[in-house]
Amino acid sequence: MKPSRLIFAGAILAALAPFSALRAVDSSAASAPAPAVLQSMPAEAPKTPPEVVDGYLKLGFDRLGSYPFVPPTFDPTVDPKAVPPTGEEQIPAEVKSWNGRKVLVAGFMMPLKMEQGLVTEFLLMKNTLMCCYGTPPNLNELILVKTAHGVHAQMDQPISFYGQLKVGATFDNGYLSGIYQLEDARMGEVVQN
Repeated sequence: MKPSRLIFAGAILAALAPFSALRAVDSSAASAPAPAVLQSMPAEAPKTPPEVVDGYLKLGFDRLGSYPFVPPTFDPTVDPKAVPPTGEEQIPAEVKSWNGRKVLVAGFMMPLKMEQGLVTEFLLMKNTLMCCYGTPPNLNELILVKTAHGVHAQMDQPISFYGQLKVGATFDNGYLSGIYQLEDARMGEVVQN
């Protein structure tokens, strides 16, 4: 990872990793319930297939986050050579079928990497609850977005983005950091509430 990315991305992903681990099922905890603040019930996915707009599959976090995803327990410091579990068996077949597809997704931007005043890498999230003292989103409620030319930061309102969706585990410093990426992204319109 480039040093410029570590400034912000490292802080965000490092902040998410412990919460992801707290959500994971711990066999030593027996049947003790997880704290309510760390649990998030997924919304039920729409029953109709996603709409296609100008060749792009229109996906929302109502579909992307519609299933429970529990990050597998893993500590890379215990055995740095161990292969980390991906948790991909938890991703439904329909969601996996979107891998490699051109998609349109709307959400809130959290910049991770900037170049020459433009955001080139950011998290696109279901909501802004991660900011300040909110609950971190589940890994299926955020997308790592990469743009070639950068976009202006707009963090206070949802924005749509077009790009190619990658579905599968991604890691940062040995920790599972995401399951969705949007590559070659370009900004669409601000979503009106």
